[in-house]
Amino acid sequence: MNNAIPKNASLTDQLAAVGTPARNANAYLRTRVLTASPEELRLMLLDGAIKFARQGRDGMAAHNHEATYLGISQCRNIVFELLTTIREDVAPELAQNVKALYTFLYSQLIDAHHDRDLEKLDKVIELLEYERETWVLLMQKLAEERGTGVASSQDQAATTLGVTTA
Repeated sequence: MNNAIPKNASLTDQLAAVGTPARNANAYLRTRVLTASPEELRLMLLDGAIKFARQGRDGMAAHNHEATYLGISQCRNIVFELLTTIREDVAPELAQNVKALYTFLYSQLIDAHHDRDLEKLDKVIELLEYERETWVLLMQKLAEERGTGVASSQDQAATTLGVTTA
């Protein structure tokens, strides 16, 4: 069977034959999401929020309103998702503290966009990066404890944040 693309094929046919980079990237991301653990999914959300906040910040610094809007909107959507997936039934006090953080981040994103305030946006990015670092440490601690079969307050914290531990 010959997989060569005919020279007279249209651009659409050529792209369909080889696949576009965006389609390949989306397939890769879809596979990552479908095979990730709950902890990894939350980490992916934090990574996405940081990425989009930085894109919004770069757009704001360059006075590119479209890039600012798109970046901040995507970040805001992710922060909202993080906020709404926190379970209050496991550790209510911890859940309320984390919800307060995400609510603060959400409002700061709105204010930063409305006021075109780079400092507020930088603070959001800083807090998201800190949250990510904290989450990575919790994931490492959970992995260690699961290896020894010890249930802990970290399991409870992960469950509160919407992650079901095994």
